[in-house]
Amino acid sequence: MPEPILFCWSGGKDSAMALYALLQQQLRVAALLTTVTQGYDRISMHGVRRELLARQAASIGLPLHEVLIPPQCVNPIYEARMEQALRCFYEQGVRKVAFGDIFLEDLRAYREENLARMGMTALFPIWKRDTYELIRSFHAQRFRAIAACIDPKVLDATFAGRELDDSFFRDLPPRVDPCGENGEFHTFVFDGPFFRWPIPVRTGEIVHREGFVFCDLIPKMQGTSK
Repeated sequence: MPEPILFCWSGGKDSAMALYALLQQQLRVAALLTTVTQGYDRISMHGVRRELLARQAASIGLPLHEVLIPPQCVNPIYEARMEQALRCFYEQGVRKVAFGDIFLEDLRAYREENLARMGMTALFPIWKRDTYELIRSFHAQRFRAIAACIDPKVLDATFAGRELDDSFFRDLPPRVDPCGENGEFHTFVFDGPFFRWPIPVRTGEIVHREGFVFCDLIPKMQGTSK
């Protein structure tokens, strides 16, 4: 049996493309690991409801392990709770953890150093891939996603709640990375090649909070298998 891999899952498009790359290699993904902000009950940074995260995992068919962190979480608390979760998987024989990062060298080094202290190694399935090529692949593989959070310092607030279709990328300013790798926008993937059914959502309230613009994504009736 292939070696188990833990996948750090954000619920967004980069995670989805990285997970797809692993599954295409027929590697064994043991579980999805996601940080959830206590009190808000939402995916940290992305602001997506916890219920939608659970529906994603169910449709993908992988176990979900949530790491609960407080709002405005400081690094020592984040690292301690992540380490606690990772040690649980280490005891189950997991030694590799995969991420959807593309080109942020400092973030990669941070992840590798933290894992190395525990005797684990990091995998980056889409590392250094051209982000324009990744978006072409995203559409070719029929992934679908919505912008759940945007940074209004670099992107107009009207992008929040838009689906990532061709018009979304045509409208992006030239300075914005098409994968939002610099934090320009974060997404929620609701369908794709490894989803057994799409996750029905509708857009709700637009909220300005802590320097970001969030579109509340609201679950609709659960879909059925494709």
